[in-house]
Amino acid sequence: MKRNIALINGIIYSEYDIFRDKALLISGPTIRGIVDISDIPDGYEQADVGGSHICPGLIDLQIYGSGEELFSAELTVDSLHKIECHLLEQGCTSFYLTLATNTLEVFRRAMAVFEEAAPKVAMGLHLEGPFLNAAKRGAHPQELIVEPQVSVLKELFAEHGDAVKMMTIAPENVSEACVRFLLERGVLLSAGHSNATREEAMAAFDTGVRAVTHLWNAMSPLHHRNVGVPGATFLHPSVCASIIVDGIHVDFEAVKLSKQLLRERLFLITDAVASCNKGIYKHVLNGDHYVLPDGTLSGSALTLLKAVENCVSRVGIALDEALRMATLYPADLIGRKDIGRLAEGTVANVLVFSSTFEVESVYFMGEKIR
Repeated sequence: MKRNIALINGIIYSEYDIFRDKALLISGPTIRGIVDISDIPDGYEQADVGGSHICPGLIDLQIYGSGEELFSAELTVDSLHKIECHLLEQGCTSFYLTLATNTLEVFRRAMAVFEEAAPKVAMGLHLEGPFLNAAKRGAHPQELIVEPQVSVLKELFAEHGDAVKMMTIAPENVSEACVRFLLERGVLLSAGHSNATREEAMAAFDTGVRAVTHLWNAMSPLHHRNVGVPGATFLHPSVCASIIVDGIHVDFEAVKLSKQLLRERLFLITDAVASCNKGIYKHVLNGDHYVLPDGTLSGSALTLLKAVENCVSRVGIALDEALRMATLYPADLIGRKDIGRLAEGTVANVLVFSSTFEVESVYFMGEKIR
């Protein structure tokens, strides 16, 4: 039976609007609209949120696992579903499940498991590798970084390729034919783990690479004689960039500078991993981030809501804009107009959180999760 809910007594954020003294109407799996309290239709159960913030469910385009579940180490339907449940509890209602550089067999297995799982929260896979630049590999094993060839891509995408929605590549090492193959498959291409010059990066952006992976991390530096990938990102009129706002991967002052230059083209990711003691990536929790056993920074311990909080409290970004960086902007990048906003007819993925950034309730497709 379809459940009708009216969330009241909260501050509602949707796209560029902020609503007070209004009600958000949820009808089954969809948003019916935002109306005056006096206009709530009959048959709606009113839920008073006590002055808290109401926003679209958060969207993370780069996350590897959660809790004790690192997907690439497990590669099971059960693991994927556990990650979905963990993230829903955090207010993340849509994400791209990410795998770092690995063997092609692991990638193929992940694609098959993803399709078998038929997930509802995970929208697709993001392959971060293996077509990277070893000079900027970070925590990625050098021996697994391979030269991209169309024949390799055809083999990789042969059976379950529709599961892959995003791929991070080093564009200076990827041929035009490979880029064309991936674009024809509908894969969103992002430049990362790249040592590209400004000229190489700009050329890639102009030929279909539409995003940059974790700005500042694992890429050619912003140098006064060659501004590299960061400079090309700032100078290009349309390319978007993700950024990890934990104060560890990127200094908060660098986030502030990036935001001033990129404005609506900058969006949030967590790059979050999970504790793992098996397989290629043995992630060890080091306080508020993860490292490999040799101390190499390997991932964040962020939640997306914490990244939003950091934007507000440490970078000075207004709350409504910080929320757009975790909802509207990633949704628009992947071409999803039905999520990332609370407009009539959109999916009823909703997060309610307190003034201290504590998750209070989460609705997924209209069903209350917590």
